[in-house]
Amino acid sequence: MKIATWNVNSLKVRLPHVSDWLIQHQPDVLCLQELKLDQDQFPLSAFEMLGYRAVWSGQKTYNGVAILSKEEAQNVHTGLPALPNDPQRRVIAATIGGVRVVDVYCVNGEAVGSEKFAYKQQWFAALAEFIRSELVQYPELVLLGDFNIAPADLDVYDPEKWQGKILCSAEERAWFQTLLDLGLTDSLRRLHPAEPLYTWWDYRMNMFRRKLGLRIDHILASQALLPRLTAAGVDTAPRALERPSDHAPVWAEFE
Repeated sequence: MKIATWNVNSLKVRLPHVSDWLIQHQPDVLCLQELKLDQDQFPLSAFEMLGYRAVWSGQKTYNGVAILSKEEAQNVHTGLPALPNDPQRRVIAATIGGVRVVDVYCVNGEAVGSEKFAYKQQWFAALAEFIRSELVQYPELVLLGDFNIAPADLDVYDPEKWQGKILCSAEERAWFQTLLDLGLTDSLRRLHPAEPLYTWWDYRMNMFRRKLGLRIDHILASQALLPRLTAAGVDTAPRALERPSDHAPVWAEFE
């Protein structure tokens, strides 16, 4: 089973890129974030023509998540139970081929110490509570998406410049570690423990061509699923296209 994640930064704009990537790579599951589309604007027919089904939670202008899959999704859930009044569409979960897939577009937080940073802390606490519960019911689980956290200095092109900054602060890295402590493993780092790998590059200052990025998109696998992990990587090719997302697809394969 090949499972991938991609923050597309507007599905309307990036639909041709996503369609081409599906045709070329044929993942069993592709999780998308930052759709920036209302629920009734999702281009379902475009994906059905390619042999994919979809479940999604849309939101105009900001947020929005979707799971595309070759098999029908079961037991679909949206949102975080601990934040029932949160209007932001950032979480969708479904069972596909016996694997529980939890697709997340995590809060950015804007700046350390800001009001949005406090919301990010609350949100990650709610996510950890949700995943803890999900693992009880679904031992074979993958949590993936845009986490807006670079877990270690290896995941940052200039650790000194980013030290203590948003996406790289000690607090955020501790929240990420809390998820791992639930029994999850960073798939990419499991197979590539020492290789600098980036998944996001700022549009400004030619950062992609200069290879100055951060690794903030992740695929975390449960202990029950981990023995089946055979490969993982980042496909940087779509980031080099015209009008690209600022993120690249991340993928992992499980036997």
